[in-house]
Amino acid sequence: MAEVVPINTTNGTPRHTRVTDALSAEDASVRLQAALTAGSNPDPGFLETLVERCAAEPDFYVRDMLSWALTRLPPEITLPRVRRELYSGRTRARSQALHTLSKIGDRRAWAWITRDMLRDADDEVARTAWRAAVVLVPEEEREDLADELVTQLGRGDREVRLSLSRALVDLGDAAESVLEGAAAHPDPAVSAHARATELLRQDPELGFDAAVAEAKRVVALGPEGAAAAAATTAAKAAERGDAATEDGTPTAEESARC
Repeated sequence: MAEVVPINTTNGTPRHTRVTDALSAEDASVRLQAALTAGSNPDPGFLETLVERCAAEPDFYVRDMLSWALTRLPPEITLPRVRRELYSGRTRARSQALHTLSKIGDRRAWAWITRDMLRDADDEVARTAWRAAVVLVPEEEREDLADELVTQLGRGDREVRLSLSRALVDLGDAAESVLEGAAAHPDPAVSAHARATELLRQDPELGFDAAVAEAKRVVALGPEGAAAAAATTAAKAAERGDAATEDGTPTAEESARC
């Protein structure tokens, strides 16, 4: 049976002091171990320190462990404190608060994710808000969320666009009609992003870069031109197959019989 560790709510214990000091150590591996220790032995006395370190921690893996440690505390005390960070002037604090809410997964936090967060000028905050929103959104509001997310199509670099595509794909059928509408957008970047996302929604195994390349080709040629090009390619492939057969090369069917 696993050892039951008593919860200590005081901040002045030697153990609390050691963990707190380690969370701000120069060595990232020391900070990571300290965050793991805090999460492995949940103590509400660490709440403030963990939240504050989330806003200051430069290492991605340590931040992720800090968020995990917060998920180990009772949501009744964690959620209100993390909510305050959503309105921080520090972008890292806002981003990590959203990430932590997505990890806690308590849908009471859905109402805290505002349109401004989904459109935040900082790409990392916006990306995290998209992910958190998809995790927390109630079923009956999924289409409304899809309506909001498509306004961000064409935004940012590859990583930002990939994050948005993943969020829309995770919304499933709720995103289908809005992506269809966005595919006709006059801005080629928006149109291509919408088409690539729909391709991924239909075939998640396709891969983002391949979907983008195909979407850009369709946008450049137009739907009818792309269809004609595909038909021409298929016809040429068939002709090559016929020519190979006439030259004595066995067809695939004949090879299978051998």
